[in-house]
Amino acid sequence: MLIQENNEKIKILKINEFKLERDLQNFVEKNLKELLGLEFIKSEFTIENYRIDTLAFDNENKSFIIIEYKKGNNYSVIDQGYSYLSTVLNNKADLILEYNENKEKNLKRNEVDWSQTKVIFISQNFNKYQRGLNFKDLPIELYEIKRYEGNLINFEKIIGKEKLENINLVSKDNEIMRSVSKEIKSYDEKYHFANIDENIIELFKSFQERIIERFSEIEIEYKKIYIAFKIEKRNLIDFKLQKNSLKFWINAKYGELDDFKKIGRDMSKKGHHGNGEYEFTIGNGENINYIINLLADFVNKNY
Repeated sequence: MLIQENNEKIKILKINEFKLERDLQNFVEKNLKELLGLEFIKSEFTIENYRIDTLAFDNENKSFIIIEYKKGNNYSVIDQGYSYLSTVLNNKADLILEYNENKEKNLKRNEVDWSQTKVIFISQNFNKYQRGLNFKDLPIELYEIKRYEGNLINFEKIIGKEKLENINLVSKDNEIMRSVSKEIKSYDEKYHFANIDENIIELFKSFQERIIERFSEIEIEYKKIYIAFKIEKRNLIDFKLQKNSLKFWINAKYGELDDFKKIGRDMSKKGHHGNGEYEFTIGNGENINYIINLLADFVNKNY
């Protein structure tokens, strides 16, 4: 429940539901960048026998995202999700054509990371089975949205129980799931730690611990190239573990950080992975406190 406090008195706010699925869809599409960090492409996109509610694009991962809105909760998100994914992966050219026509750009097939394609279900109420999904490598996300009186909105990603079972083990007997799982990939800590010196892994974990301790609202996402630490859907710092060093980028324009030690490289005119114009490469924990203070100062000024 959502509670409003006024002069030490509280009021439990009533839920003001979106009456129609279309009302929910309109709200999300108008606020897609703020809610999910995605670029809107097309509403009601038809492909084969499916009508995708919202087709979006993730510019960070260079991948297409399918968004579906649900009024009830009597359906299987896995079955529906994989059906959408299979159809999309079998019709890649149609998605690229739709993107280019709507954005007046020239996106090429090899510029898209199809392995990061996923389905997002948005509902005002998921049931306990949907909320309890506990598979690894599942290319499906759930977001629950509730609108309250006073135009207050709660938008929450549903995190299931600890992910114990690999979805690929389940998919071996399902042709559609098996086909999708060959192309869709999931990146996690194990992927980023492979063939990395133990000292570098420990160095990264030290940074991770300090960042989580300093910024309680941080969200960690494992990408193909780097590990992103985000605040309010915006990348704050991106880490790439290398065999004998730790490389990271702070998402600030060059000159915005008080880097008096001058250990950050100016990447403003150079191509690079990660977000921001500052690149750091370190091999030990000597400057952890210095980097954390740079981040804290930047967040205080910009968030």
